[in-house]
Amino acid sequence: MPKLETYKKQAKLLVRWHREENFSIGGRIRQLERYRALSDREALALKFPLTEAQEVIALEAGFANWAELKASTEAAPSTSEQPETQDTAVASAKPVLYVANVDAAATFYRDKLGFRIDFVHGNPPFYGSVSRDGATLHLKHVDEPVFVVGAAEREGLIMAFVETTNVRELYAEYLAADADIVQKLTKQAWGGTDFIVRDPDGNAITFVG
Repeated sequence: MPKLETYKKQAKLLVRWHREENFSIGGRIRQLERYRALSDREALALKFPLTEAQEVIALEAGFANWAELKASTEAAPSTSEQPETQDTAVASAKPVLYVANVDAAATFYRDKLGFRIDFVHGNPPFYGSVSRDGATLHLKHVDEPVFVVGAAEREGLIMAFVETTNVRELYAEYLAADADIVQKLTKQAWGGTDFIVRDPDGNAITFVG
């Protein structure tokens, strides 16, 4: 287990990134229950003291709060009694979808799939972000298709894999919204149930529960 000092440094770094308006930390702040519904932009507009950053770090380390993390690190054997561990923790990953028009893509995800638009950068826009609950998708403008025309459909390429707590209810919601569902709700051999939606740019998104 990393030393307490390492966790303290991670919390201070989180505060610094928030102060620098780094949009990448929005998803990490949303791990706090009281901020679960905020967009990245709203998360960056918050007052974000070190104590809240410590809460985030504690959750990411598997503890209910900072006090539990602190007690656990203080009770852990000294580093001379245990093998070396890596101090850097991976927090989250955000798929990047390639789109011809960032504004149009963001509007699609908002109006058809119930995401909120976190931000759109540039004039004209070249990058953006949409999110729904704990899932975030980034949107990047490209002038030409990234894949050979027809390859994504032919090879069944999945651009993002989104977990949901109620896949059947979400499927019904997207049916009602007339989303382009290219794979109906299916019980898979590996145990999960999923369906696939394709956006106007051909990006296939799997929703699984």
